[in-house]
Amino acid sequence: MKKFLKYTLAVIVGSFVTIGILMIAFFIMVGILAASSQKEITVKDNSLLVMKLDGPIVERKTSDPISEAFSELLGEAAPIGLNQILSSIEKAGRDDRIKGIYLESGMVMAGHATVEEIRDALVEFRETGKFIISNAPVYSQKSYYLATAADKVYLTPGGMLEFQGISAQRTFFKNTLEKLGIEMQVFRHGEFKSAVEPFTRTDMSEAARLQTITYTQSIWDHLTANVSESRGLTTEILNQTVDQVPMLRDGEFLLQSGLIDGLKYKDQVINELKDSTNTDYEKDLNSIDIRKYAGVYVADEKKGISKNKLAVIYAEGEIDGSDTEGIISEDLSRTIREARRDSTIKAVVLRINSPGGSALGSEIIWREVKLTTEKKPLIVSMGDLAASGGYYIACPADTIVAQPNTLTGSIGVFGLIPNVKGLFNKIGITTDRVKTNKFSDIPAIDRPFTPEEKELMQAYVEKTYDIFVEHCADGRNTTKTAIDEIGQGRVWSGKNALHINLVDVLGGIDVAIDLAAEKAGIAEDYRIVELPEVLPPFEQFMKDLTGDAKAYMKNLFWGNSEYGKTLRTIENLQNAYPIQARMPYELNLN
Repeated sequence: MKKFLKYTLAVIVGSFVTIGILMIAFFIMVGILAASSQKEITVKDNSLLVMKLDGPIVERKTSDPISEAFSELLGEAAPIGLNQILSSIEKAGRDDRIKGIYLESGMVMAGHATVEEIRDALVEFRETGKFIISNAPVYSQKSYYLATAADKVYLTPGGMLEFQGISAQRTFFKNTLEKLGIEMQVFRHGEFKSAVEPFTRTDMSEAARLQTITYTQSIWDHLTANVSESRGLTTEILNQTVDQVPMLRDGEFLLQSGLIDGLKYKDQVINELKDSTNTDYEKDLNSIDIRKYAGVYVADEKKGISKNKLAVIYAEGEIDGSDTEGIISEDLSRTIREARRDSTIKAVVLRINSPGGSALGSEIIWREVKLTTEKKPLIVSMGDLAASGGYYIACPADTIVAQPNTLTGSIGVFGLIPNVKGLFNKIGITTDRVKTNKFSDIPAIDRPFTPEEKELMQAYVEKTYDIFVEHCADGRNTTKTAIDEIGQGRVWSGKNALHINLVDVLGGIDVAIDLAAEKAGIAEDYRIVELPEVLPPFEQFMKDLTGDAKAYMKNLFWGNSEYGKTLRTIENLQNAYPIQARMPYELNLN
């Protein structure tokens, strides 16, 4: 027995020692990574900017060397910020050391509007007289669209190019829910509010079909118009080519159709790049990756540091959702409030990339946006999505800027509450309750709503919709009737939205920044500050670890893997329907 206890104690002590050593090694690694991230980066003369966009593109990249290290360890590309990409392309245009861009974006992971912003920046880069060469073994449709901004588009022999139009598929769960004995009780305002349809139908409603074909056709028309201009083809010929499914055709077809400029292996492309930079074939090309180049300082024409600041505030993700990277209404509203009170900040650009979310969270943010417009210019710049709650927080802005292929609008409200009584009966679960008042248990998920409860819930939805419409009418200087006619939960493309007064200007964040500076009277003298402030790598890591260690580490290890997505889905269900349900405060603007 003594030996057993001795060995057990030795194992316990050894385990603690091992854990201690691992923790020390871990923090040493953090320090090394943080220090390495601060090393000065040099750019050689006669260099290429290499844009290998093989990882997720987010609105703004935070400083997180640990996540990057694990991504590299797992063989996955770490996320890169759209702000990094755009600033790097702009800098490269005025950097005499950069002669051109080599683009590898075969499987770009971004939305249509994000790709549009990068493509616009590449088009501006070419206007400086510098070249862009694109090459990839496989092009997705978005990647090909991006590549058409280049002087030359090359495909590896035997490679594949996807260019076949846009489709939108919906998955419906009504039959499955019925088999499980689950009834989804729906409360909504807006015939186009199709987010509820997967739970109540087996196919698209006519309203959902109409709105989907409208915005997909708008996005496709915009995409083909730009590709036609870049490739010197008419849209009619381009669509005829698309209908022949280029993805399943050989390289000769792609060449003859004018979609690409050549079939070249990597070594042949490298030789062409050497020719373009007057580099000897026996020497290596001077190049710098865009991730590193993002940290390079390149002087502009401005002298000194301006006292005038223009704040760019980022709002990305679901509003008050369970995702740790979404929009937390209290945090975002605080950031906007601080920018409003800062006298050195003369104007604000609110960059929104959000599908919506909590109605209450949207209202909290809306209030701060509204107050800020009364103090200084506030321009909204829309990314891939600024729909429902995303539009709610945008509507008070002085000017709303969107890309032609941004998805916006969706002015509507819904609530979903499951009745799982049938499922409980199937598996032998019973429930019982006591309550002090008539509606003490609302909303219960183990029984159907009574007619009176349904009436109360629907009235709550109608009231929320009325507030939404009123805010939009006030912000857009129109009537509630006019907003209601284009609302009803309908989703629009940015180009559609321009024609119905939901959007003022088409363009990217650069257009929004120029407008904000002009309205503030600082167009010739200002500097940009991005908010919320990005902490240094080590401080950011410690904040994440101490603030929400469980969520941080889970996201670090599982990320966007299938297992990680499953974990988040389970958590969403747990958070959405706890025993003490929070439904009165959880109406959705999605």
